Amino acid sequence: MKLTAKLAVAFLVISLIAIGLAAAFVWTSTASEFNLYLQGQHHQAFAEAAQNYYSQNQQWKGVERALQQQGYLPSPPAPGELNDGQKPPPPPFILLDTNRVAITQGGRYNHGETVPASADNPEILIQYQGKVVGIVLQTGEPLVRNRVEQEYLDRISLAMLIAALGGTLTALFLGWLVARTLTRPLNELTLATRAMARGKLEQQVPIRSKDELGELASAFNQMSADLNRANQSRRQMTADIAHDLRNPLTVIGGYLESLRDGVLKPTPERFDTIHAEVQHLQSLVEDLRTLSLADSGDLRIQSQQVTLRGLLEKVSTVYEHQAEQKGISLTVSTDEGLQTRLDPERMEQVLGNLVSNALRYTPRGGNIRLTATSQPGSVTISVEDTGSGIRPEDLPYIFERSYRGDTSRSGNESGLGLAIAKSIVELHGGSIGVESHVGHGSRFFITIPLK
Repeated sequence: MKLTAKLAVAFLVISLIAIGLAAAFVWTSTASEFNLYLQGQHHQAFAEAAQNYYSQNQQWKGVERALQQQGYLPSPPAPGELNDGQKPPPPPFILLDTNRVAITQGGRYNHGETVPASADNPEILIQYQGKVVGIVLQTGEPLVRNRVEQEYLDRISLAMLIAALGGTLTALFLGWLVARTLTRPLNELTLATRAMARGKLEQQVPIRSKDELGELASAFNQMSADLNRANQSRRQMTADIAHDLRNPLTVIGGYLESLRDGVLKPTPERFDTIHAEVQHLQSLVEDLRTLSLADSGDLRIQSQQVTLRGLLEKVSTVYEHQAEQKGISLTVSTDEGLQTRLDPERMEQVLGNLVSNALRYTPRGGNIRLTATSQPGSVTISVEDTGSGIRPEDLPYIFERSYRGDTSRSGNESGLGLAIAKSIVELHGGSIGVESHVGHGSRFFITIPLK
């Protein structure tokens, strides 16, 4: 059975139980209250009839027959009217004199019996000329309803039955409607999930509500978009790495083949070229190894107390010559005595990627500034340049592996530099971000908890 049918049946069963209980309660309450109402009305009418009789006759003799003729007491059954062993229904009221002696027969009391007072049986006093002359007492026997009263109660029962059937049909329709409303997003998610299982990762389902199902659909759409982007990034990364591996291997292979065949003579310059390509391959392999360790959780850092000015000046010294050759000013600015715990070697790798990247995109006459400032509970290290900047559409993906926009900053030729930087910074419990405006430069900032 499908979930829609199960939910519809569940809603119907619950509705039927609720309708049944409500109908039973209402019917019992209505019948009980109606009987109490009739009991009171008949009690009052019986007392008024008895009082009228006494007012006319000033005695109780013959009152029972008079009340029978008026219909307030049942008349004795005619011969053959009742089956064998069947008794007429006992009267629900009894008339007593001032000594509480039964004048009429009713309930379990016969003529002449003394009837004790009871709080369970309501009484009405009959007065004549200011004196109590009798008592009308309810015997506790059920009141026999007449035809009109019974028809009224039957009409109420029929109305309740129709209402129950209408409620059942309404519950069935609403149960089916609610079940369909609940399961429709689930069916859409199921179809989209099956499509993803077949390799179609970019799936989007409509968000039909703002409740938990809407949140689920929104989360699914985000997951699908992230998976599709990650898959495209993986394919791009594979293609880029293959390209980056092929170029140096082609150069190395070409030189070695020419040297072996004697086409080229071995010279220090040619060996330097081969060595540079080998170093490029080693750098690429090291980048891939670093990312692999980060993905598996095996990348470790050796934290120690570090003075940030010394760290930034060391990085600045490494790139100072390259900056001078390009006519770029490279400066360091930090708060005095600012220290924190971090892995200096790994952080030098991160800052080296950022500075090298800034040098690549900053024109002659520009400047690059390395700063470290203290924040409440953290320190912020920034690398700010006056280069070409990064396009707004590239900023959300700048730290993804092998992402390469027209002016994006990969950090090295493999396109893995910023991805590695992000992994290392996150291992320190920090975060890395970027602010950039095209034509006005970029600012990469690293926030690390102060320890």
